[in-house]
Order: sequence, then structure tokens, then C-alpha cells
Amino acid sequence: MSEEKQNEIIENPGIKSEEKIELKTEGKVPQESNNQEIKKPESPSQTAKLIKYLSLFILVAQNALNVLFMRHVRSRPGTTMFLSSVSVFWGEVMKLVIGFFLLVGEQKGLKNALTCLYTNFFVEYKELLKTAVPSLIYSVQNMLLYHAVSHLEAATFMVTYQLKILTTAIFTVAILRRKLSFLQWISLLVLFSGVVIVQYDVKFSSSKKNIEPINITSTSSPLEVTTETLKEFITTTIATPKKEGRYQNSFLGLSFVITACVLSGFAGIYLEKMLKFSKVSLWTRNIQLATLSLPLLFAITMIKDGDKVMKDGFMQGFDWMVWITVLINAVGGLIVAVVIKYADNILKGFATSVAIIVSTIASIYLFNFIPSYIFIIGAALVIIAVIVYSVFPYKAPPQTTQTQLEMNNLLNKANP
Repeated sequence: MSEEKQNEIIENPGIKSEEKIELKTEGKVPQESNNQEIKKPESPSQTAKLIKYLSLFILVAQNALNVLFMRHVRSRPGTTMFLSSVSVFWGEVMKLVIGFFLLVGEQKGLKNALTCLYTNFFVEYKELLKTAVPSLIYSVQNMLLYHAVSHLEAATFMVTYQLKILTTAIFTVAILRRKLSFLQWISLLVLFSGVVIVQYDVKFSSSKKNIEPINITSTSSPLEVTTETLKEFITTTIATPKKEGRYQNSFLGLSFVITACVLSGFAGIYLEKMLKFSKVSLWTRNIQLATLSLPLLFAITMIKDGDKVMKDGFMQGFDWMVWITVLINAVGGLIVAVVIKYADNILKGFATSVAIIVSTIASIYLFNFIPSYIFIIGAALVIIAVIVYSVFPYKAPPQTTQTQLEMNNLLNKANP
């Protein structure tokens, strides 16, 4: 083979497969190169697949259980109501403690675990700074939601806030370069519609009957730690008629909630990339997240409920049932981290949406909640979306066939 032909092979990687056949004939390509050419990419391990689907199933169960316990502890007669901001704070403390014990098991000893923490907190501190990015973003997001709900009607807020389903998908494609099929995009739109219908029906069916609405919003990220506080504020705001003369700006409210959805999508994907592609272990990362969150949570507690804390104490209303609820919520944060690492944010969104349906069906038997036909339609849309997204994944275009390779080889020989 001429030197000019060899240079052409180097400069044109697109014809590498055809020319390798010719080179092999001339004895200039080692056998292992040909083996490397036909080697297929390794598929995910069976263990990783098992963790993926098991964590999604557990997340659905945890979310549904969390909703039912929260509904129960907030509707018990004759008990002092606990502060939701304090419950979130203690939930984060539990996540920190549980994460530490899991790290000890992972590192096979207390000494190794402490060494790992010292390294990731003080030696490789840049990784800790990376963790602070989504923490800061979620803080800004929650502040925007506080202001948004003050400027929007309940229905408008709930519909608009579900845009985070779509922003998460958009950032998945943009940042992680993951491809979705056309039908998967359609299923996301169907999921968006179904969740909006279900939430609207549950909230307003409950309010018309003058009972406390079932809490159907779940924590969507290990860092979205002020969600419970936000839910209480939103529920109170929705249930309270707007005072006359109160300034409301719908455009400003929509701007706040849309910006919050964009931030939620970006922070979720940023966290997913950090968990999947970083050398820091999952439990070490959870400890970092909890450590950064605790000062923020304490500050929010004192700002929002400082007067109540000073009057009746930090632990007012806490009993064993509240502690179980806090524990369930804390475990949920750890499960979400596992789901993000082994599955993704989009599947997590589907899992939490299914949990809405499960918890509402359970509430029919536990709390005599009677869903309307609107709820049934919304639930059906959610289930259809889950099925379509799972059955019609993105398929890469077929590889060049052997016949096309032979034709290209002939053309290359005809035009040296």
C-alpha cells in the first residue's frame, strides 16, 4: 500500500472499517485491532439494573407512605401542631446520621470513614464547593416560590409549577446529552397534564369539604430541603382568602414560578451529573449535602417560626408519630439520591407522580376521601405516560450495513 493511501486512512477515520480489511490482508494490522473493532459496548451490570428498579419501587412506596403519615399527624384532634420547619431540620439531621452509618459500612470501619470525610471536606475541598452550587440554587428557588404563591391564584400556581417536569427533561438532553424519543416527549406532556389534573382535583375537592387537603407534593431532590415548609405556607395561602387591597402581580408571580422551575430542572440535573460522574461516593456526597443544608434550615426555621419557637419551644408538638414521619421523610431523601445515581431525574419524576396516585387511592380507605371523575382521568393519564415512556425509548439509527461498507470500499478503490 502506498504512503499516500496510508495518510488517507489516518486523515479519514470514517473509512477506517473498510480499509482495515485491506490492511489486515497485507499483514499490517494486528489481530487485536480487529477484535477491538467488533467489540460491543458493555451493558450495565445486573446489580446496577436491580438497584435502579428496586430504588424506583421503594421511592414510590416511601412517597405514598410519607403522604399518608403527614396527612395523619396533621389532622389528629386534640394535639399540639408541630412546626414543619423544625421537622424538616430534624429530617436533615437524620439523613446526616444515617448517611454516616452507611459510609462506615461502605468503608468497612469507623477509621476509614473518618479519613474519607476528612479528605473530602478539607483536602479535596473543591468537591465540597461543587456541592454548594445546587444547595444555593435550591435556596433561591424556594424563595422564589414563596413570593410566587403570594401573587398567583392556587390553580395557576399548581399548573405552572409542574413545568419542572419539562425543564428537567430539557436539561437532561442539554447537559447530559441523553436522547429521548418523540413518544417519550409526548409522554412527558401527558404526565404534566395528569399531575396537574390530579393535584387540582385533590386540593379543591378537599377544600370544598372543609377538610385539610391531602399533602401530595414530595421532595424532588435531596437538596430541596425546605419543601415541607413551603407546602405548609402554600396550603395556608391557598386556604386563606386574599385580603382586599393586597397587591398582586400575576406577571411577577408567573416570572417567579417559571424561574423556579428552570432552577429546579438545572439543579436536579447538575446533582445527577455530580452523583454519577464524580469519584466521591454516594454516602459521602449525602453527608456533604446534609452538612451544608443544616445551617440554612436552622436560619429558615428562626425566620419563619422564631416567635413560636421562643414561645412554646423548638420541639413543640413532637411525639413518636411525628418522629416516625420525620424518619420516613429522611429516608426518602436518601432514596432519591440512589434513584438519581442509578436511574435519572426523569424516572424519579415518574415515580413520584405514581406515588400521588397510590397515596390518594390509599386515602380512600384510610381517610374516606372520595375522588371525582376528574381524578380518575388524571390518574389514567399518569399511568399511560409511565407506560409510553417505558415502552418507547430512544433508538439510535441503525449502523452502516455490510453491503454499504462494501460499496464504500469499492468507491474508495475506484477513487484513490
